[in-house]
Amino acid sequence: MEVVVAIGQLILSLSILVVLHEMGHFIPARLFNTKVEKFYLFFDPWFSLFKFKKGDTEYGIGWLPLGGYVKIAGMVDESFDKEQLKQEPKEWEFRSKPAWQRLIIMLGGITVNVILGFILFGMVKFVWGDSYLAAEDATYGIYADSLGLELGLENGDHILSIGGEPFDNFNDAFITQAIVIDGATEMVVKRNGVEQTIDIDPAFSQILSAYENKDKDLFIPRTPFVIGKISKDFPAEKAGLMVNDSITGIDSVAISYYDEFKAAVEGKDSTEILVSYVRDGVPGSTLLTTTAAGTIGVFSYGNDRYFDLSTKKYSIGEAIPAGIKAGVNFLGSQLKAYKRIANNDIKLKDSVGGFYSITQMFGSNWVWYKFWTLTASLSLILAIMNLLPIPALDGGHVMFLLYEIVTGRPPGDKFMEIANVFGLIVVLALMILVNGLDFMRGCM
Repeated sequence: MEVVVAIGQLILSLSILVVLHEMGHFIPARLFNTKVEKFYLFFDPWFSLFKFKKGDTEYGIGWLPLGGYVKIAGMVDESFDKEQLKQEPKEWEFRSKPAWQRLIIMLGGITVNVILGFILFGMVKFVWGDSYLAAEDATYGIYADSLGLELGLENGDHILSIGGEPFDNFNDAFITQAIVIDGATEMVVKRNGVEQTIDIDPAFSQILSAYENKDKDLFIPRTPFVIGKISKDFPAEKAGLMVNDSITGIDSVAISYYDEFKAAVEGKDSTEILVSYVRDGVPGSTLLTTTAAGTIGVFSYGNDRYFDLSTKKYSIGEAIPAGIKAGVNFLGSQLKAYKRIANNDIKLKDSVGGFYSITQMFGSNWVWYKFWTLTASLSLILAIMNLLPIPALDGGHVMFLLYEIVTGRPPGDKFMEIANVFGLIVVLALMILVNGLDFMRGCM
């Protein structure tokens, strides 16, 4: 069921994006009295799952869920309809329209994807707002995971800035993006009350963007160790520890925070230890023996016990410009990422993925906030991808149309046919590459 939910989200998201993208071509084509022969969600080689005809256009759903298309009469595209092109151009065909009209038709899908991405980002802000933990409210500092420790952070640090940008929102993704995308080379922290600058090794761009590290935390908020849950029949329960006990020591080691407890019991497998605690203001202690895995069966309370999230609400008038700003920032980050990939600051094999990677991003639980945020992001990514000057993509057609506008003469039909074959091979190769990387990572 979890797999079905994840795949369902992917199919719904891509269906929305594909239909609206193709509408971006369909509407201006019809406005310029250009005949559209087919409008399909998914591809339909040999047969379709569903179809009907209205006017001159056949609408349908194909069986191959790799996108969709509109077939515009008189256009040299991936359909390779040579018979139609052998005939004299008709006034309702794409090739009979002025170059500026054809350019608008070809840019329609990309334009819709950009506008849709901005609208969805704005909608998310209007409906859910922005919820975050203000860095200044993380009063105990950070608990650094292994990657954070490698970076030079220490437990209890208060991060002040990264790459000259203030660290206002307690989110390790902000640090990762600053290093991987923006190439930040230093971070300022307050450690034991003293400001210190941490120099960032450029190698961390590749380390943090590595596929095996994509779901790892750099750090989380540090919290006191108050027992929030005790596992049944584990040493803690048998020794009489209770929920809401504050752990203050392990043997002779003083404990204030959960990470200190973890460090104190590390390596103590099947070992007798003295646990000190405070219950209702009264100190106590108990002897117990850890399990063979070095655990005692206790869990700390979650962050919501110690921190109040800040939430910024948006009116519809505020959400629209905020959504546009979020979309522009996302596009900027993507373009920076592509540049760093080209410069080999980020490894290509760790930074791209196919349908499996996208499905994983949606996850096995259907959360509408996450669904619409990812759909907005995918819409803008599709806009960038379709703008690439590769024949068979919108960007390739735009490139040839700009050539025609500048020179006053269009490329020949034979050239366009060969170019589209070449472009289709390139696109298929890219799809094999990204999905092949998914397959290889899944087998590792």
